[in-house]
Amino acid sequence: MKNITKIVEAQRAYFRSGATLDIRFRKQMLRRFLAAFEQWEGRLADALWTDLHKSYEEAYLTELSIVKGEVANHIRHIAKWSRRKRKPTPIKMFPARSYVVSEPLGNTLIMAPWNYPVQLLLNPLVGAISAGCTAVLKPSPYVPTVSAVIEKMIADTFAPEYVAVVQGNREVNTALLEERYDLIFFTGSPQLGRTVMRAASENLTPVVLELGGKSPCIVDKSADIKVAARRIAWGKTLNSGQTCIAPDYLLIHSSLSEKFATAMREELRRLHGEDTRKSKHFVRMVNDRAFERVKGYLADGDILYGGRTDAKERFIEPTLLDIHISLSDSDVDVKANGKAVLTEEIFGPVFPILTFKNIEDVTGYVTRREKPLAFYYFGREADGWNLIHYTSSGGACINDTIMHIANEHIPFGGVGNSGMGGYHGEESFRVFSHQRSVVTTPTWLDLPFRYMPYRMFGLVKKIV
Repeated sequence: MKNITKIVEAQRAYFRSGATLDIRFRKQMLRRFLAAFEQWEGRLADALWTDLHKSYEEAYLTELSIVKGEVANHIRHIAKWSRRKRKPTPIKMFPARSYVVSEPLGNTLIMAPWNYPVQLLLNPLVGAISAGCTAVLKPSPYVPTVSAVIEKMIADTFAPEYVAVVQGNREVNTALLEERYDLIFFTGSPQLGRTVMRAASENLTPVVLELGGKSPCIVDKSADIKVAARRIAWGKTLNSGQTCIAPDYLLIHSSLSEKFATAMREELRRLHGEDTRKSKHFVRMVNDRAFERVKGYLADGDILYGGRTDAKERFIEPTLLDIHISLSDSDVDVKANGKAVLTEEIFGPVFPILTFKNIEDVTGYVTRREKPLAFYYFGREADGWNLIHYTSSGGACINDTIMHIANEHIPFGGVGNSGMGGYHGEESFRVFSHQRSVVTTPTWLDLPFRYMPYRMFGLVKKIV
């Protein structure tokens, strides 16, 4: 644990030296990072296969390409984002001028989970480098191969007083959180997010919390069933459902329930074949505990499709689960609260299905629960916008799933129980920066009205 303190102190001294402030230095570090990432790309992909059975294609689309695109975006725009910005100044302050200056927060801690262990650790690092911060990186111990490769890559690329990797389990997390930082960026569960926030409060350290929750997916009577089934099947089985913005549970208009179940079966077979276990693109549960937890949800309803498991491979087949609950039931909340699959974030390829007759019941059901990280609606766009108006979530898609995370021009983040703060693109630069207000006043004119004894106060009241 002494080593952690030494790393943090070394990074604090390095930041105070001013070495990270120059934009040319930051660009140089981003280019070095991109070159190293491309050099280590193959080893990262192999490690993702070893730890998660994640195919190269899925690894590239959901992890590697996102990090590479983020770095390239920051290299292109960092000069513009960091430029001093002139702001309007009211006449009462004449002849002053006003500016906003982006300055780095300083020394940061970035803690990442195991489900997207490359993207969720290194994407925030891009923002830290771009903003001019130092960073301590804490990867997940549940993906040891990936974490080891990242540690070697970072050590080969950056000096530890600038960017360093610290490995370990919960006791290491505790030791890291005992240190003082200028920002903690945490991605993980709401439960651990509370632990991070409590620790940060000791030093009034700002936090970015990218958490999770139960993201609803609504299929309305106006939906294109085939397209909806395909996009939901893809979004739910991506990374075997171990995605913080995966559709967690399905709310299906009662008139479509049978048609949708049939369409889902067809699309799941189209995506993964007749035997999903043989698909090279179907990820496994990260460990035995996760396997047993997700497998346990299968007892909460009747299996309409799937349900096969293999403990040795930590394999769970994509499963449609009829919960036999309608949102129009007077005791819907009592029934839902009695099933773990409807109260816990699933984080696996199990699709619990509930039905509804009135869209108002959907609004009520969703808003009575914690604010989710994502919200998905399939149907007429105008109706989707109406539902978005009456609900709240970190992000949302109409007639799609997952894809809002792919646009670096819009922020990604949670709200309420699903997190706080957003990042990606310019938002990443801003979240690791402080927006410093500066007023500069020339000396060639010094109006006497603001000084005691406040002569001509009646005129001053009219001006201000």
